[in-house]
Amino acid sequence: MEKIKVGVVGTGFIGPAHIEALRRLPNVEVTALCEVNIELATAKAAQLGIERPCTFEQLLAMEDIACVHICTPNFLHYSQSKAALLAGKHVVCEKPLAKDLHEAEELVALAKETGLVNAVHFNLRYYPLVRQMKTMREKGDLGDVYSVIGSYLQDWLFYETDYNWRLEPDKSGDSRAIADIGSHLMDIIEYITGLKTVEVMADFNTIHKTRKKPLKPVETYSGKMLQPEDYADVTITTEDHANVLLRFDNGNRGSVTVSQVSAGRKNQLKLEISGGKKTFAFNSEAPNEIWIGNRDGYNQSLMRDPSLAYPEASALMTFPGGHNEGFPDTSKQLFKEVYAAVAAGKQPENPSYPTFADGYRELLICERILDSHRSQSWVKV
Repeated sequence: MEKIKVGVVGTGFIGPAHIEALRRLPNVEVTALCEVNIELATAKAAQLGIERPCTFEQLLAMEDIACVHICTPNFLHYSQSKAALLAGKHVVCEKPLAKDLHEAEELVALAKETGLVNAVHFNLRYYPLVRQMKTMREKGDLGDVYSVIGSYLQDWLFYETDYNWRLEPDKSGDSRAIADIGSHLMDIIEYITGLKTVEVMADFNTIHKTRKKPLKPVETYSGKMLQPEDYADVTITTEDHANVLLRFDNGNRGSVTVSQVSAGRKNQLKLEISGGKKTFAFNSEAPNEIWIGNRDGYNQSLMRDPSLAYPEASALMTFPGGHNEGFPDTSKQLFKEVYAAVAAGKQPENPSYPTFADGYRELLICERILDSHRSQSWVKV
C-alpha cells in the first residue's frame, strides 16, 4: 500500500490530536510537521516522532505531501489554507474556516475552482450516535422537529488567571465561546435535524472583564498556577457565556447556551431534539448512548452497538457494542472519509464530511449571532 503523505501545521492542543487520529489510518503517514520557526518545529517533531520538521514555506514546497492539516490559531486559517490550495495540496482546516465571511467565501470559491479535497474539522458530527440520530430523523423515526435545546459547557476559562490566545480578538476573532465551541453546536444541530437556522437572538456575558495574562508560556488546559508578579492585566471583550434563541426554517424554535466558565463541565455538549414522534437526548461526555423519549410507552436507551444501529451509523463504529468509543475516534472517522476522497484525488460531488462550504455556513451563523448581541435584536441568517 502506498501511503498518503501528510503535513500538519501547528502543535497546540488540536495538532497532536489530528496526528494521533491520522496515525490510526493504515493508508496515511504523517511525514512533516510545521511550526512558527524551525527550532520549535524540530523540537516538536522529535517529541511527536515525525520525520521532517519544517517551516510553512518548506512544507508547501514538498512535492510528495498530498494533504495539509491547518491546526494553527484562527487568524492564520485563511492565509494558510489559501496557500496550501494554491500549492496543489488537499486541505483539512480547523474551525473557524476564517476570521470573516469574505475570507471564507474566497476559500470556498478557490477550493471549488481547484477541485481539491477540502474539509473542516467539525469532528463532533462523527460520534456514531450523532450519525444514528441523523439517520433516524431521515427515516422518519423522529417526526417533524418541534424544538431543539442545546448546550456546550466548559470550565477551562473559569478563573480570571486562565488565559489563552483565544481570548485575544486579533488572533481569535470578535466572538469566542460562540465561535469556538458554539460553532460545533450549531453545526451539529443543523446536521442532525436537517433544518436551517433562519433567525437568531443572542445575549452575551463576559464574566471576567479583566484577566491576568501570564508573562511566560502556559500550555492550554494545563491548570498550572503562576505567581502574582508573573501576570499582566488584560481587558477582555469577548464572551465567556452566551444564550441564543433560534428560529428554524420549519417555523419551530430552539435555544442554546454556551459557556467556558461552568465549573466542573470539562467539555460537555448536550442536545435534546423533540419531534412529532419521539425525543432524542445526547450528551458528549457519555457518547455511547442516546435517550429516546416516548409519549405513549416506555422510554428507551440505545447503546452504541453496530448490530443495533442503522448501517449509516455502524460505518462509524470500529468496535463491538460495550467497547466504548469517544472523542479521539471522531477525528479518526472523519479523516477516514476525507482520505478516501484524497486517495481518489478530488472532492466528491456530495461529500459525506464537512467541507469549506460548511465552514462558511457556521461562520455565517456565528457572525449573525454576534450581530444580534450587538444590536440586542432578532437577526436573519
